[in-house]
Parts: sequence; C-alpha cells; structure tokens
Amino acid sequence: MKAALVTDKEKVEIREMDVPAIKDDEVLIEVRTVGVCGSDLHLFKGTHAFRKPPCVLGHEIAGDIVKVGSKVTKFAVGDRVTVEPHLGCGECEFCKKDLTNICLHKSAPGTATWTGTFVEYFNAPEKTLYKLADAISYEQGTLIEPLAVAVHALSRSTIKERDCVVILGAGTIGLLCLVVAREMGFKTIICTDTAPFNREMAKSYGAAAALDPLAEDVEAKVKELTGGRGADLAIVCAGAPNILSQASACVRKRGEIGIVAMITRDIPFYCYGMVFNEQTMYGAMTYETKDFVKAAEMINGGLELKGFVTQHFPLDQTQEALDTLLYKKGNVVKVIVTVK
Repeated sequence: MKAALVTDKEKVEIREMDVPAIKDDEVLIEVRTVGVCGSDLHLFKGTHAFRKPPCVLGHEIAGDIVKVGSKVTKFAVGDRVTVEPHLGCGECEFCKKDLTNICLHKSAPGTATWTGTFVEYFNAPEKTLYKLADAISYEQGTLIEPLAVAVHALSRSTIKERDCVVILGAGTIGLLCLVVAREMGFKTIICTDTAPFNREMAKSYGAAAALDPLAEDVEAKVKELTGGRGADLAIVCAGAPNILSQASACVRKRGEIGIVAMITRDIPFYCYGMVFNEQTMYGAMTYETKDFVKAAEMINGGLELKGFVTQHFPLDQTQEALDTLLYKKGNVVKVIVTVK
C-alpha cells in the first residue's frame, strides 16, 4: 500500500508499505480521507516532542471497514467509521481514571507500535471506532477528532459563568473552540487572528468580534465588550510570544486560561497579573473518550462544519498539502488529503 512519510525536515515521500495485519480485536480500514493537523506540522518541521522522521503522518481519519478480527462484535465490513487515535496502557493511575490522553505509556498513530493514518489501509482496535451517520461525508467524519480537541479544551474549564470567552488564534482548533463555546451557551465570543479570512470565518460562525492582534489592542477591546470586567475564560490556540500575557490581561479576576496550542519554544510570560487577579491556568492535551463521544454526537447530529475544509489534495500531493498549511498558501483552515 502507499503511505506518506516525513523523511527529513519539511520533506515528504510516498513509499510502499505492507498492509497492516490485524489482531483479533482490530479492524482494517480502507482510508478515504485524512486531515492535516498542527501536530503533523510539528513533525514536518522537526519540532514534534516524540514523532521523529522517518514517520508516517496523521491521526485524523475516516474510511470503510474492509476486514474484521475474530473478536470484533460491534462493527462489520462496510461500516463507515472514524477512529479515536490513542490507546492507554490500562494499568497506570491515569488510565484507571479514564484519562487515556495523559496515560504514561500511551500508543498513538505515527509511532513504533501504530502506523500513521496517511496510508491506504489502517488498523484500529474495535474500542477506538465510531460509526459515521449515513448523511455525514468522510471529510466531515474526519473533523470529529479535531472537534474533540475543542470539546476537551472548553470542558477542562471549571468556571460557571458563560458571559464571555476569548479565543486567541482562529485556526482550525480555535474556530472549533468557537463552535463548541457557542454550543455551550457563551453569550459573547471574541476571537483573534492575523489572517482576514480566518477573522471573517469566525464572525460567520458566531463571534461577536474578530480582532487582528497586530493592528488592534485586544485587551482594550475585550474590556470594552465586557463593560470593563474582562472575559470569564481565554483559550490559547496560537503561539505568539506575547500570547500568555495577552490571555491573562483579557481575563477577569478569578477567571481561567486554557492552553491548547502546542507551543514548542520558550516564550515570556508576565505572571504578575495572574497572581494579582487570582486567575487559574490549565493545559488541555487532546481529549478524553467522553469528549470524543460528544464530538461524534455533534457531527453525526448534523453540526454544520462544511466551511472548515478549505483545501483538498490527493495522497501523492501530501508534500503540497503540508506546505499549504505551514506557509498559509491562500485562505487556509482545514486541509484534507483524499486517499481513496
């Protein structure tokens, strides 16, 4: 089968690989669509925490089951599915709390024990599978995984108020956080992004304001829109050097700051405001299974996300797909690679 691998910094090759053999509790999926994620860019740029070249890209997937193991009971050949792409060890303290996302010995696609999804055929355990509703396209099914990231990022917050949330960065995850915040009942949603297209998209999906952080005083605008109080919550979905200080400056006393962006370099942080205002900061690492369940329910239930997919490429143009997202070639939100 064909597979797309990062073989060196910013270099992708299409290679032939063996079709994965499946275990008794696994299925074999003929891959239809895969999504290019920000973490794929970290691999592409050579900055990923644990994925190193040569490595098969990807973890967002939708496709058709073509083979089932002898112990698979809930799925059959022909089912259209997506995959929750991580497996816990089942033994550590976090797995025992259903926190697979922070398991000490987690397995994930693109590692030594599990191939990435930029392949023609992908193996997955039955317990990681989710059926796609008949009316849901493969590309919309592929969006379940990044939507789960957004669900988790918002769900990690403990605040009770739903007056205002600020989302710093309106890329794929930031825009999905906007959708989730809207569904959670936040009255005022403010987004920031340097790209005009992304700001316009944020407004089309319900943002009360979409600010250019290079041209506007984000803190002042947030204070203006909240009557001087500040936002209840800020979600950090970008990695600008001032992003954490900006988040703290936008948030009210006893407000919260959630970090979902994978910032892989040291950045300065003015923490006095966080102490003075007794703010709380948390990280959000991928998702818990309950978040993935919620995301699948939202998309299978008809959540409209068609505008999110802005580019399509075939598998043999994976290099161009990653270049397009990395260098923002055109109006880019979600890049989809079509395998079959």
